Amino acid sequence: MSVLDSPPIVDGPVPTLLEDWVDEINGLRRIGREFYSKGWSVGTSSNYSVVVQRNPLRLLVTASGKDKGCLACGDFVLVDEHGEPTEAGQPKSSAETLLHIAAAQDANIGAVLHTHSVWATLLSDVFLGEGGMELTGYEMLKGLQGVSTHAHREWIPIFRNTQQIPTLAADVAVCQASDRPIAHAYLIHQHGLYTWGRDLAEARRHIEILEFLFECKARRMAFPH
Repeated sequence: MSVLDSPPIVDGPVPTLLEDWVDEINGLRRIGREFYSKGWSVGTSSNYSVVVQRNPLRLLVTASGKDKGCLACGDFVLVDEHGEPTEAGQPKSSAETLLHIAAAQDANIGAVLHTHSVWATLLSDVFLGEGGMELTGYEMLKGLQGVSTHAHREWIPIFRNTQQIPTLAADVAVCQASDRPIAHAYLIHQHGLYTWGRDLAEARRHIEILEFLFECKARRMAFPH
């Protein structure tokens, strides 16, 4: 049984504003517990979102500073296309909400997940000077949406970290508009991974696949030919 199909989490009231998205909230909470247990979202790191409305754009985003291993029903914020809360009185949304908004501009993206694993962080340091890193030859690449062969070459761009999130979001947008747009994911230097999917299940799978591939690449580098 998939993590997303496990029994509902019921341990507190859902805010009135969010009552229409109980399934999405519980899906994000399950993912938080899973990613925390795997060491991908430790402390209060990481942020997750799902698109709950397309026109106008509305995202359900994790609130800032919350332990992802024990997210409560009220630890989410409904934001608009500018990353601003749709109503007053909600908790503060993640500081990186604009990166979720930037990704969700693509109508094929229904969920965005951001993690802080050891392997992603280390590899972002090793390959920063190259602007990104390539993954190829691994069978698990076929777990990425649209990839049908292990011979696929997946390029993962790496962006410099900054506390100026609008600047970072603009850098990501420029990359997306270039002749080498982001296929499935990108890394932020010494920070973590951003990936997405058509829905929450696909986004979760991309995290799982990419984390596996990052660990393979890092461990392989420790044992050169």
